[in-house]
Amino acid sequence: MKIMMGSVVAGFGFGAVTSLVNALSSPYVELGVPLAGSAWAKAAKVLSLLMDAGWSWAALAVGMGWLAGKWVRGALVGALTLILASVAYYVTDAFVLGTPLAFFATETIVWSTVGLLFGSVLGVVGAAIRRPGLIGLLAALTVPVGAAAQMVVLPPRPHLTLTPAIILAEVIVWTAAVLGASWAVYRFWAARRSAEVG
Repeated sequence: MKIMMGSVVAGFGFGAVTSLVNALSSPYVELGVPLAGSAWAKAAKVLSLLMDAGWSWAALAVGMGWLAGKWVRGALVGALTLILASVAYYVTDAFVLGTPLAFFATETIVWSTVGLLFGSVLGVVGAAIRRPGLIGLLAALTVPVGAAAQMVVLPPRPHLTLTPAIILAEVIVWTAAVLGASWAVYRFWAARRSAEVG
């Protein structure tokens, strides 16, 4: 029950905060206008580039699956978390932008469906991280490899000009991907050595 409540809080919180950070980072949205050009706007832009990326939403579902520990619970909380994150994102967008919620109905349904499908798989992947051996290694590599793949195929560059915020976001993602993959491989080899010795 705690993990289900945790997925509700994590999903709503992540979706709402992502929408708010996007609004704060934009000089074209009422919330972001007072911050335009400030250090706060630049920090919000970096956070926006990090939080509004596919790999970070995937990491949310994987993390909740890891907390769930079991595959079935991982599937449930992964899906629930991403569905609620999608709903919270668009509800917050409607509030922040002063747009009727019905305007976002299609996007909410589409992304909630995507959350159901991918969230359940990613939740299982998160639960599988706890397993020893190759399954645990592959599961632990999912988010770092996914983040690196997204950086190659679809880097966080909303426009052609490279800004300090974009460069910093890319450095953070690449660093986290390398550290995450290194941790996964180290854990795998340490477990193998310990099994051989024991």
